[in-house]
Amino acid sequence: MQRSGLLARKLGMTRVYDDAGNHIPVTVLSLEGCQVVAQKTPERDGYSALQLGAGEAKVKRVAKAERERFAKAGVTPKQKLVEFRVAPENMIEVGATLSAEHFVPGQKIDASGITVGKGFAGAMKRHNFGGLRATHGVSISHRSHGSTGQCQDPGKVFKGKKMAGHMGAVRRTLQNLTIARVDAEQGLVLVKGHVPGSKGAWVELKDAIKGTKADDLPMPGKFTMDAPAAAKKDDKKADAPAAPAASKEEEE
Repeated sequence: MQRSGLLARKLGMTRVYDDAGNHIPVTVLSLEGCQVVAQKTPERDGYSALQLGAGEAKVKRVAKAERERFAKAGVTPKQKLVEFRVAPENMIEVGATLSAEHFVPGQKIDASGITVGKGFAGAMKRHNFGGLRATHGVSISHRSHGSTGQCQDPGKVFKGKKMAGHMGAVRRTLQNLTIARVDAEQGLVLVKGHVPGSKGAWVELKDAIKGTKADDLPMPGKFTMDAPAAAKKDDKKADAPAAPAASKEEEE
């Protein structure tokens, strides 16, 4: 049963201690108002998914069409939007705010994000090359990657050759990370170890696709309905035309 994931901002790393006093390095992720902005249905869109938004965006920097779409959903303009494929029976209502308790401690998850950009890097840093010898004639080129091609046959550099170049700033996914703790009041998820991305970057969290799934996961998820969205539904009910009252002759 495919559930929705979470969209969180990476705050950095710290350490916590378990009941036995063991030190556990963790990455702290903040939800920052992770809400359901839209639903994708098979009938209308051809697939089933939820669009989540997080972070507060400045209204003046949001296009008018987007502002109207956020207003229709009953949520404030969001900085980041991400879609998660979900099963049709695990749909969550638009306007719902997801809680950190969507995940449970000890659960395995997959984390996706944009890695830290390193700029232009040499072959030793980028591909873990050993470098050239430090003696016997090698001078001023100890960290070079050495030969790149051949002579007359075939006389070219093959595509995909590991060389110096731009490093980092690519999308990466780490699988089977462990949830160390969750704090629903502060909206924090603590993941054991590191996750892709720099401080302040957005990270997508979802149930691990490999391994054993946890049995006590909330289905379809842990969320709350905000007052504006709930009031909007009540207004629709109030605006619905009332049934005509029965006359005295009909009652008799």
